[in-house]
Amino acid sequence: MHRFICLLFLLPGISRAQQLIRYVDPMIGTAKMGHTFPGATVPFGSVQLSPDTDTVSYEFNGKYNPEVYTFCAGYRYQDPTITGFSHTHFSGTGHSDLGDFLVMPTTGRLQLNPGTADKPETGFRSRFSHDREHAEPNYYSVLLEDHGIQAELTTSLRTGFHRYTFPEKEEAHIILDLTSGIYNYDAKNVWTVVRVLNDSTLTGYRQTNGWARTRTVYFSMTFSKPFKSYGSKNFEKGQVYRGFWRKFDQADNFPDLAGRQLRMHFDFDVEAGEQIMVKLALSPVSMAGATANREAEIPHWDFDKTKAEGQQLWEKELAKIRVKLPSEKDYVNFYTAMYHAALMPTVYMDSDGKYRGLDYEVHQAKGFTNYTSFSLWDTFRAFHPYMNLVNPSRNADMVQSMMEHYRQSTLKMLPVWSHYANDNWCMSGYHSVSVIADAIIKGVYKGNAAEALEACVTTARQRRYEGIGAYIDKGYVPDETNGTSVSNTLEYAYDDWCIAMLARHLGKEDVYREFLKRSENWRNVYDTRIGFMRPRLKDGTFREKFDVLDTHGQGFIEGNTWNYTLYVPHDPEALKEMLGGEKRLIRYLDSLFTMHLPDEFFAQTEDITREGIIGNYVHGNEPAHHVAYLYNLVGQPRKAQERIRMILSHQYDNGADGLRGNDDCGQMSAWYLFSSLGFYPVAPGSEEYWIGSPLVHEAVLSLENGKTFTVESVNPGPQNVHVQKILLNGKPLNGFRLKHSDIVKGGKIQFFMTAQ
Repeated sequence: MHRFICLLFLLPGISRAQQLIRYVDPMIGTAKMGHTFPGATVPFGSVQLSPDTDTVSYEFNGKYNPEVYTFCAGYRYQDPTITGFSHTHFSGTGHSDLGDFLVMPTTGRLQLNPGTADKPETGFRSRFSHDREHAEPNYYSVLLEDHGIQAELTTSLRTGFHRYTFPEKEEAHIILDLTSGIYNYDAKNVWTVVRVLNDSTLTGYRQTNGWARTRTVYFSMTFSKPFKSYGSKNFEKGQVYRGFWRKFDQADNFPDLAGRQLRMHFDFDVEAGEQIMVKLALSPVSMAGATANREAEIPHWDFDKTKAEGQQLWEKELAKIRVKLPSEKDYVNFYTAMYHAALMPTVYMDSDGKYRGLDYEVHQAKGFTNYTSFSLWDTFRAFHPYMNLVNPSRNADMVQSMMEHYRQSTLKMLPVWSHYANDNWCMSGYHSVSVIADAIIKGVYKGNAAEALEACVTTARQRRYEGIGAYIDKGYVPDETNGTSVSNTLEYAYDDWCIAMLARHLGKEDVYREFLKRSENWRNVYDTRIGFMRPRLKDGTFREKFDVLDTHGQGFIEGNTWNYTLYVPHDPEALKEMLGGEKRLIRYLDSLFTMHLPDEFFAQTEDITREGIIGNYVHGNEPAHHVAYLYNLVGQPRKAQERIRMILSHQYDNGADGLRGNDDCGQMSAWYLFSSLGFYPVAPGSEEYWIGSPLVHEAVLSLENGKTFTVESVNPGPQNVHVQKILLNGKPLNGFRLKHSDIVKGGKIQFFMTAQ
């Protein structure tokens, strides 16, 4: 029901034949490991208005609660109840935050606790059924069964728009839960403020201490109908000092509220079939900024108009690639991947260009759009290269946002994993340098390239960060220094190569030589005795106790050495020789894809599950995303083509469990998009793409420079996965490499497909 209802409506000015959003299913990835959200948002929107099906504490009995991991997006397809609709969500992450300003309509007796999933009637939550739930780009609806309320959601860039239809004449309530959040725990809410301005409008802010250490979000909320009364309850644990605000009854119609654990209610008398609408806008700067955003973006109460405007934005985004594919299923997978690859990073500034920076000061974005939420350990691999191809102006602004982050940082480091004017330092490497180098080398970023190189170099010389000092001194991160010493060494080496390539591009010979030498450091953690990367101790010896299959505690982050040994994307020829030549690498790759990895070896690694594994190849996690393409290196392109098509069919599907791993802010989806087109950026920082096996029968990329690039499969078919020959603009393309500069000139690449 979720998707094909889309066929029944038409966007203003767009014929049914032209519509692409009908192929997008936001429910894909909401079950199991996808960690996507199904709610409403516009491309790269600041607001992600989506249902939350439960909230569990990050801690249990003083320890980490593993169950919280399944709630990274706030919504789990298997859950039977909805607690409300909050305005901020990550897409596809393996850790979380956000879930701000949860709104929930109710009827009957007022209840200010959420209740429990097995007894929803004890609180304000409600049962729901997927049969009465519907999701499409910038629109979500569901019947809240316990209250009989039809809930509908849509958004503008910075404003969430709710429409609630009540079933009968009765007293109704709209709950504003300021305690709720994703990855919650008792001390996460630092402070919350609410000011009720009149009988339909309130403003406030929320400060949290979570994945982002110091995060403040401001809001402005207004109702389409005046409330007859309102109230609040503070759920804080008692403390000795309470000041003298208790002279007022703050629970009943009190307009000046502050605390750590506030929930509010707004009360209405409604008629049968009456609709109450709510607009809630966000700002990183101030309550006044949130109000200005709301008034600028949605100055009316026309819900359907806002929905249509947002869907027009999605049509424009999806139309950047028009494809012919083998089946309806493939269309859904392709355009849902494009959808997921346009959810994050998100715009982080007010409509007037102001935003709060890493230095806690208010800045004015001049000539660019400021973005936040960079999951760079994931997205440098394919997502940002995808943006360089289909959305270069946005990616240039994202690079500029990273540069502003660097300027505002007291540590003088580019972002590692940043969101909401914070860096949470999650994962390894300093992969901003990959994104920056790739954007400059491909001619996408037009800013000060020399300053960008300086930022990359300064970040890479930050000795205090995760073993970099030892890495500089010894040429590797020692095992005693860091629990992910090997993967850190490998990722630093790749990033250093990116710096070298950028320095060479800019004619900085001294920097080029320094970082080209550093890019060789991967050799220092390769143990020739066993033929794998291995943790190395400070004294230069390799760790004795070591398991090549285990994904936990072996010196790697979210992977094992079978996958990570192949992580030398910048110098695969040298890796091939180190491994023992072509025959040895062929045997290695064949074994990786065909051997069995027993469950015990990834039982302690949350981000790896059986669904995301093919043999011992872990596609559900990113470090091996380039590996299938390495068959091209050893004269076995047919095997690359077979593996790539197998991954496309095995790891991506329709349905809520259609993603076999975390989408990771668009990285999994970007891999799908590139591989469906027939080429992939094995080493961002180079303008080369490696050739695979196109799934598309035809794809027309509408480039930002006004030109088009067409991918055509000649003689496609379900068995024809092999590439017999390739023509680029009518001339043979040899070497299974395609250049970015050839694509942006416009033209056509033809893949002649065969079953042999």
